[in-house]
Amino acid sequence: MGEFRIEKDSMGELQVPQDAAYGAQTQRAVDNFPISGITMPKAFIQALGLVKQACANANHELGGLDENRRRAISSICDDVINGQLMDQFPLDIFQTGSATSTNMNANEVIANLASDEAGDKVHPNDHVNMSQSSNDVIPTTIHVSAAITCHQQLIPAINYLITSIDKKAKSVENVVTTGRTHLMDAMPVSLGQELSGWSAQLQAALLHIENTLPEIHKLAIGGTAVGTGINADKSFGKLVAEQLSNSTGLSFKEADNRFASLSSQDAAVALSGQLKTLATSLMKISNDLRWMNSGPLAGIGEIALPALQPGSSIMPGKVNPVIPEATAMVCAQVIGNDTTITIAGQSGNFQLNVMLPLVAHTLLQSIETLSNVSRLLADKAIAGFTVNEDNINSALAKNPILVTALNTVIGYELGAKIAKTAYAEKRAVIDVAEEMTDLSRKELEVLLDPKKMI
Repeated sequence: MGEFRIEKDSMGELQVPQDAAYGAQTQRAVDNFPISGITMPKAFIQALGLVKQACANANHELGGLDENRRRAISSICDDVINGQLMDQFPLDIFQTGSATSTNMNANEVIANLASDEAGDKVHPNDHVNMSQSSNDVIPTTIHVSAAITCHQQLIPAINYLITSIDKKAKSVENVVTTGRTHLMDAMPVSLGQELSGWSAQLQAALLHIENTLPEIHKLAIGGTAVGTGINADKSFGKLVAEQLSNSTGLSFKEADNRFASLSSQDAAVALSGQLKTLATSLMKISNDLRWMNSGPLAGIGEIALPALQPGSSIMPGKVNPVIPEATAMVCAQVIGNDTTITIAGQSGNFQLNVMLPLVAHTLLQSIETLSNVSRLLADKAIAGFTVNEDNINSALAKNPILVTALNTVIGYELGAKIAKTAYAEKRAVIDVAEEMTDLSRKELEVLLDPKKMI
């Protein structure tokens, strides 16, 4: 019995672990939702600390919270923000759809620890949750956490990857290789041109993400239970947004319509859609790298990715493209997450969306994993791959599609015969063309120079 203490809430008494800073409502949720073992993301809990701190400061400014309690609440919120109290947030993401349990988890932890610091009773509802409801706190925290992780992690990571690709593209801009459409040989391109396509994809994806963030910066706080703002000063939401802007350096503001911000997750759905687009681009880039690296003898073998680890438990010497594979798996997860967030976004019933914890988990997972894997792709795949020019030049010389450059001189029909003959006899196109046309070797060398075709 010494390992537990007795706490009570409006539903009665129950046992809570002796060393837990949380109280009865959190314990009820621990007991009610032993579902996945997946707890709310660290970035979300840290953002929740920021929101609670901003609310305490705003309530103090409005005269509702005394300085001693404000200071104590703010101090404990600093610990939450710094990630020092994560063990006090044990709740499963599959819980009440409003995440009331997580809001009360934060209220109880902050109140209990702040009471010790203040030397006075700090109440989880009356003080820490003053002027708030779970229904506006949780949507606000989703937006704050998503905005912070996008600005601090995702945008820098994608810019880092773009820079890495651009640098590599510059170093291989004079390497001409066989282009491929339908996975079949096509007209030549330079490796620099190939990589420029990757860079452009990522730049476009990043621009679209940045264009969705102004909606993420709009906060539901101040709407309280149903959007009307009951029990909150009319200026409360504005003051909290200002406090959050000051503490994060981001431009947060009140939602244009609090009824929409409580009942929908449209901004999160929109951001997730852009994350899916980014994942689609990264999947394409990863698969290109895997194909280009394939071999080393029986595949395309145009490049060699850095050898990072043994590739087989049974085949000695095998090395696999592990970073592009990991990237592709992240992309598959993010694409699936977008479907989850879309379905969750549809679950706004009247005045409240009731899949908020799921939105928080999946959205942050997408942002964080895309951020992490983009840096790995830059450092452990793009920056370090080497070019196998012998393989590239050998294949390019025999590429029957080179004959396309002769179309305007000899016509399509004769060009097709030359291409088929060169392919069947596994000979260089220039040698076959010299035999089947009246063009001189010198003329053919000029017309069939791959560098002039790109």
